[in-house]
Amino acid sequence: MADVFNWQLQRKMKYQYEESRPQKQIAWVFDTNKCIDCQTCTIACKQTWTWSTGQEYMLWNNVETKPYGFFPMGWDVKLLELMGGAKWDTAGQLTSETIFEQAPAGERAKGFLFDSEHWAHPNIGEDEPVGVAEKGTYVDKLPHKMWFSYLARICNHCTYPGCLAACPREAIYKRPEDGIVLVDQERCRGYQECATACPYKKVMYNPEDRVSQKCIACYPKIEQGEQPQCVVSCIGRIRMAGYISPPGVIDPKNPIDYMVKVKKVAVPLYPQAGTEPNVYYIPPVHADREYLRQMFGPGVDGAIDAYQKTKTDADLLGLFMLFGSTERIIRQFAVQGETAIGYDEKGTELVRVPVREPNIVRDYFDRVHDSYLHNIT
Repeated sequence: MADVFNWQLQRKMKYQYEESRPQKQIAWVFDTNKCIDCQTCTIACKQTWTWSTGQEYMLWNNVETKPYGFFPMGWDVKLLELMGGAKWDTAGQLTSETIFEQAPAGERAKGFLFDSEHWAHPNIGEDEPVGVAEKGTYVDKLPHKMWFSYLARICNHCTYPGCLAACPREAIYKRPEDGIVLVDQERCRGYQECATACPYKKVMYNPEDRVSQKCIACYPKIEQGEQPQCVVSCIGRIRMAGYISPPGVIDPKNPIDYMVKVKKVAVPLYPQAGTEPNVYYIPPVHADREYLRQMFGPGVDGAIDAYQKTKTDADLLGLFMLFGSTERIIRQFAVQGETAIGYDEKGTELVRVPVREPNIVRDYFDRVHDSYLHNIT
């Protein structure tokens, strides 16, 4: 095994292959606070990619209700039990071991494999809250004791994928041009070592074709400068796809860099696994903090604090308004007065949106039409 640097853990770790970062790394930011669990993203992905025989159970994109929802059933509970919990020092460095460092003798990563029964309940735990509401409960502040939140999930297209490390056929590869992780369907023999090693259970076995398959990040769209299907179909406008700069490099005009590295408002999912996932989440502000820390790592408190100050942060607010505003990948952004502007890689303007929607108050009595208005705002 090689020593590679994982910036999310703030240390080097063991991995099967030498560090080799792509020219560009595709990445996403999901705002969990705006997700309404409509599953539009799930259906858009399903209709586009997993409609054939052998893919009936596959949801490359899914939305889970936390803390009781999972797909496959109990995947993250099993992961935490397997790893024994994460330990971080006060500086935010992981002191416990990753799935690669915990790998049993002869294995490349510590993992587990689910049977078909675990994949049979994609909506388990949906809208089920944790905690008890007492009679007469009135919620007047956040956080409150009874809560649930939605977690949209796709393949993380990790920098150090567990699936890639574990494949004995070397059928899984990471594209150097954009960091998308793919399975070579001709080389794959369906050993399912990848499905075992993926801590997020986002590699799935096709029993008809006898190969492993997974989210391909809609790479035909990425190649054309467009955001993936799940992003552009999102009704809640909770998603943005773009490119994240390598460790040590921060471009404050890059939307992903700005959220992840400058404002640190978005954090990775189960970073303690060691895969350096490239999907980042703005944590739910109302959920239990201890629960969120074991899910997103030690950056949760800072991320929530930054998110709650968005109203007074014109740049961050403007960037959030650009979510869902264009199908194109926004490579640079700027906020000029009350307008947020998104640009492509050549600096060409793609879209501009108001930072704040105008609020027009009309008179209760309309003298022109000699009538009263029921809705005066």
